[in-house]
Amino acid sequence: MEKPTLQGEMIVLRPIRASDADAVWESVNDAEGNRLTGTTQVFTRQQIDDWCATISSVDGRIDLAVTANGSDEYLGEIVLNEIDEVVRSANLRLAMRPGYRGRGYGTEAIQLILGLAFDGLALHRVELDVLSINARAKSLYENLGFRVEGRKRDAYRDGDGWCDAIIMSLLEDEFRATQLD
Repeated sequence: MEKPTLQGEMIVLRPIRASDADAVWESVNDAEGNRLTGTTQVFTRQQIDDWCATISSVDGRIDLAVTANGSDEYLGEIVLNEIDEVVRSANLRLAMRPGYRGRGYGTEAIQLILGLAFDGLALHRVELDVLSINARAKSLYENLGFRVEGRKRDAYRDGDGWCDAIIMSLLEDEFRATQLD
């Protein structure tokens, strides 16, 4: 499947490529970003280089780099993975590099990818997990129409402690209703 490029007002989402490896390497080594997303896996630089060079050709997922303001620089990524064409569902993941959070890029990236999910791929449901320690992300998802469905208790580590995973989703008709506003 050819991975799309999506144009927004502030941002462009484009397929991730090999030249993004330095920025992706910075992202996977961002302690606060890893904490807020529950990432515990440690990557080697070679794994990141290989992933950036090949992810755009992997079926069943769409990994797009977030770029902004006419620059092609990788600021973060938005991913639709676990795409199930029979059930018409997918999982959503967003990760922004340090210094690019809180600027509205993530909000616009989610809006663009949801348009692709529901209009381009004809999905019925998009879901995600957000950590209970990440109140800003949970609020963002709620503002975009996602609803809390449940919680996985103590599903992630937070330092020496634990935090819950909050399961959220957006259904096609809910997405359509937000488009009329």
